[in-house]
Amino acid sequence: MDAVTDVVVVGAGPTGLLVAGDLAAAGLSCVVLERRHGESNLSRAAGVHARTLEQLDARDLADDFVAVGLPIDTLRVFGQGVLDLSCLATRFPYLLAVPQFMTERLLTKRARTMGVEFVPGAEVTGLRQDADGVDLDVRTHDGRDCTWRARYVVGADGARSAVRHSLGLPFPGLSVARSLLLCDVQMTDPPPNVLTADAVKDGFAFVLPFGDGWYRVIVWSRRRRRADTAPVELGEIRDITRRVLGSDFGMHDPRWISRFSCDERQVPAYRVGRVFLAGDAAHVHSPAGGLGMNTGLQDAANLGWKLAAVVRDGAPAWLLDTYSSERHLAGEIALRTSGRLLRSAMARPRTLRAVWRVLLRTATGVPAFARRMAETISGIGLAYPAAAGAHPLVGRRAPDLPLAGPGPKSVYQALRCRCWLLVVPPGSRVPAQAAAGWEGRVRVVTAGDATRTLVLVRPDGYIAWAAAAGSESSADLIRTALAEWCGPPPTPIAR
Repeated sequence: MDAVTDVVVVGAGPTGLLVAGDLAAAGLSCVVLERRHGESNLSRAAGVHARTLEQLDARDLADDFVAVGLPIDTLRVFGQGVLDLSCLATRFPYLLAVPQFMTERLLTKRARTMGVEFVPGAEVTGLRQDADGVDLDVRTHDGRDCTWRARYVVGADGARSAVRHSLGLPFPGLSVARSLLLCDVQMTDPPPNVLTADAVKDGFAFVLPFGDGWYRVIVWSRRRRRADTAPVELGEIRDITRRVLGSDFGMHDPRWISRFSCDERQVPAYRVGRVFLAGDAAHVHSPAGGLGMNTGLQDAANLGWKLAAVVRDGAPAWLLDTYSSERHLAGEIALRTSGRLLRSAMARPRTLRAVWRVLLRTATGVPAFARRMAETISGIGLAYPAAAGAHPLVGRRAPDLPLAGPGPKSVYQALRCRCWLLVVPPGSRVPAQAAAGWEGRVRVVTAGDATRTLVLVRPDGYIAWAAAAGSESSADLIRTALAEWCGPPPTPIAR
């Protein structure tokens, strides 16, 4: 064996970088294997949604992202449809336009600071696993073959995942659009700083500002479906944009231009033994809605703390199974949402396209429907399944409520400790005593607003357990919940 580590992450895209940083922050040894050499200068994914920003806020990273991005709170789509993100109940009621290379730069800096080891030019060629770990066959940039031994492996190596292929897993789905064109350009006569998109009978166009003079443009024409390898010229993109949006906005000097196809695919299971799949290795879909990278980053946020809890704290092994069940559902929702948006733009008959426009305009004009659409696209509305009889809050996203007393002033500031939060009502005494023994894993904080509910918040900002406060059995209920989710206490419990 050439190396042994707690976790090997394959792939240094946003998903791999986030999970690696989380694992290292939790004290686990973590190595990232990446086929590329050096930093990517491609923008690829261009938007960070509100729920992802909340996850980044829990890592004290959100403000760094906001500093280099452009907040966009109004999404203008299909001519007259307007989706207002400012209605979202979050500190980040917008889509943040930021190129992927900047996302990777910020996440790489954090991962290196936390002690992650990076191995560039490393290609996975196979894997084997046993009851204690995984052996990864790796070919280095100089052609040397070696083996990495890890307790667990995370495959975050993209749509053509070598990890997924080595597991022999299928990637079922279908191709939904061919010959989409993408470029990042400058403009002499740009549209207003809102996300702009529209569709006509034979194509669609999408324009997103980055806020630094560069714009992301994605177009598609029913007339010009060519192989992905066909050359692309800016004139082709300008022509389609003019036909759809009425102007090419003076596009010039592209820094990146590409032709690609869209598939909708999802692996049947995100976990096989000690190997996990995340990001594009587990699910791919169209860029409609900007959900791809965000879904992958939230995969990472879900998986990292669970691996750390099992490896470091002796948390129950079943906790790792919840990664696949929870995130497979999230992937299904992302595929369905993105697919509906794409198909509405590609609808061919004029009457069908007109129906989509009316439905969208009507939905965005009704506050309840508009809020639900905004919550779905932003990720704020995602909830995980709860067991029968569980409290209604279980599985839902924890809002960023204010906290009382010294220390962190809100829930997501408190989550920066990368531990569980037991949120208790003002004046409560029993819960703090009940959590004794889990110090270092569980932080007891006091709600800033009046409440009579005890809430146990997972490190990824979802509610694992809740109960009414004030009963004599509160302490026993808390200890039972902590033992179930956090594992046995490392120190004797004070009763």
